[in-house]
Amino acid sequence: MNKKIKILYARVSTSEQNLERQTIDSERYLLKEETCSGAIPFFERPVAREILKLVNKGEVEELAVTSLDRLSRDLSDLLKTVKFFNERKIPIHFISQGIRTLDANGNENPIGTLIIQVLGIIAQMERSVLLERQKQGILIAKTKGVYKGRKSDTKEDVVKFLSKPKNKAALEYIKKGNLKLKEISILSGVHINTLTKIKKLGLQNAA
Repeated sequence: MNKKIKILYARVSTSEQNLERQTIDSERYLLKEETCSGAIPFFERPVAREILKLVNKGEVEELAVTSLDRLSRDLSDLLKTVKFFNERKIPIHFISQGIRTLDANGNENPIGTLIIQVLGIIAQMERSVLLERQKQGILIAKTKGVYKGRKSDTKEDVVKFLSKPKNKAALEYIKKGNLKLKEISILSGVHINTLTKIKKLGLQNAA
């Protein structure tokens, strides 16, 4: 019988962010790194799908993440993901919070479940507050006449836009022509509206 593996899942939202803080304890685990939004459902993420394949093969002993919001910032998806692993007797270890979803006998930890629910609500609220602050900031700027929206793209602006790491990677997927924009959005973490712009500008500049 093959020895089961412990996986450390590390996630950042953009390629500009650093994964190092999340991988300090990686020597004990098989490290799986991902760059995508925490709002994307866990099993719709490319790296998470790799983990799912290992789970279905019966090769995973434990899943670890540095903190709860690395797994998900959506409460419903968080609880769904925890339930999925619990049903397969695979504990999730939230390192920073010191919480394990299952005890040594494979039984659910009621106190841990309660804490996860509370922290999940907080993570979701933090994301909502951030989005609301962004909207308020734009509204205030518009009221003061400071915010004028995006200017028409100059050649230099287009080059900078397409040179951003995530946009550049997305454009490569688009050029291959074998994926739908929705699939590229999941793989790259780029919104479909932005992908439409990347496709338009990328093809124009290639002409």
